[in-house]
Amino acid sequence: MNKRVVITGLGVVSPVGIGKDSFWNSLIAGESGTGPVTRFDASALPTQVAAEVKDFEPTRYLERKEARRMDRFAQFAVAASKMALEDGKIEQEKIDLERVGVILGCGIGGMETFEDQARVLFEKGPGRVSPFFVPMMISNMAAGHISMQLGLKGPSETVVTACASATNACGSAFRLVQRGECDMILTGGTEASIEPLAFAGFCAMKAMSTHNDDPKRASRPFDKSRSGFVMGEGAGILLFEELEHALARGAHIYAEVVGYGCTSDAHHITDPAPNGEGAARAMAKALKDGAVKPEEVSYINAHGTGTEKNDYFETMAIKTIFGDKAKEIAISSTKSMTGHLLGAAGAIELMVAALAIDNNIVPPTINLEEPGEGCDLDYVPNEARKLTVDIAISNTFGFGGHNATLVARKYRD
Repeated sequence: MNKRVVITGLGVVSPVGIGKDSFWNSLIAGESGTGPVTRFDASALPTQVAAEVKDFEPTRYLERKEARRMDRFAQFAVAASKMALEDGKIEQEKIDLERVGVILGCGIGGMETFEDQARVLFEKGPGRVSPFFVPMMISNMAAGHISMQLGLKGPSETVVTACASATNACGSAFRLVQRGECDMILTGGTEASIEPLAFAGFCAMKAMSTHNDDPKRASRPFDKSRSGFVMGEGAGILLFEELEHALARGAHIYAEVVGYGCTSDAHHITDPAPNGEGAARAMAKALKDGAVKPEEVSYINAHGTGTEKNDYFETMAIKTIFGDKAKEIAISSTKSMTGHLLGAAGAIELMVAALAIDNNIVPPTINLEEPGEGCDLDYVPNEARKLTVDIAISNTFGFGGHNATLVARKYRD
C-alpha cells in the first residue's frame, strides 16, 4: 500500500522575500519583485528588467570559504534547505539520515561560474581556469552540497527538464516517499541565471518582456499587453515527509501531496502543443493519480509566464480538463510577482499552493488590466482572495515539451 506524503517544512529565497513568511506576505500583498537589472549592464539589450533576489548574504547560511566554492544557484539551494529543516522543526540527531534524500530541479546550473571562467579562458589562457570551475558549474552540485552540508545519505538526484525541472523533481520525491524508500526528502528547485549570456539568449528568442519603462508592471500574465516573461532567480525547498513519520513527531502539515502527472508534447523545441494538449494530459494524469475529480479543485497555480502562446494554450488546457467548471476555479500566476524562476519555478509555486491550502487565501495575478484574447477565466486579478482551498494544483511546462502537474490537498485524518 502506498504511503501518504505530506509537506512539513518550507524554505525559500525569492525576488519577493527570503524566508517563508516574507515570501508569502509579499505575494498576498501583491508586491512585484521586478526592477531594473543590477547584476550587469543590460542597456544594450531589448529587455532591461529582471526579478532579482535582494539582500542575500550567503555567509548567513555558509562558512565564507564554503560559499566561495559554490555558484550562486547552489548557495540559494543550501540556504533554502536549511530554512526548510528549521521550519519543519527537524532535530537531525533524531532522524535516520540514510532515509532522508535530496531531489532537486535545476534548468541551467552555474551560469555565473560558466561566464566568469569563459572570460578567464579567453583573456588569460587555459592555465588560469579554476580547478573549481566544473564542480561549481554542474547542475547536480546544489543537491550535492545540501547532502554534504546536512549529512543526508538517502537518494541525491537532480532533474533537468527546463522550466518543469522543480515540479518533476517534486514528483520524483513524492514517488520515493510514497513507495516507502525514504522517510523525508528535501525537494524543489534552484536557479541563478540573471547573467549576460543567458539573458542575451532569451532576448534573442524574443521571449522576455520589453516593458522596461515600468518594471513593476513588466510581468503581466494573461494580460492583453503581455510581451514575454520576466527572468527571476532563487530557490524553493519543500520538506516532503511520510505521514506517520510526521505525525509521530507532531509536525505541522501544510498540505498533503496526492497526485503527480507528467507528459511530453512531442511537438516543438519551445512552443506548446496546439490547444495545450500536452498540458491537459499532465493535469488529467495528476488528478487521476490523486483520485481527485475536476470539480473538487479549488485553486490552480498556473504556469502563466506572460508569453502570448503559453497563457492562451494553458487556458485552453484548463478548459479541456475542467469544462464548465473552469470558469469557477480561482487561477493565479504568481510569476506576475516573482518573475519566472526557470528550473526553480515549480518549487515556489507548489509552495504557494501549499500555503494557499494552509491559510485559505490565494494570491493574485497582478498587472492584469485587460485580459488577452482567449484568456477568459478567473485569474484572481490584482488582489488576493480569501477562499477555502481544499485541493490545489500547480502546473509547470518547459522548453522541449515537458509538462508536469502536482496535486495537493488539505490534510485530513
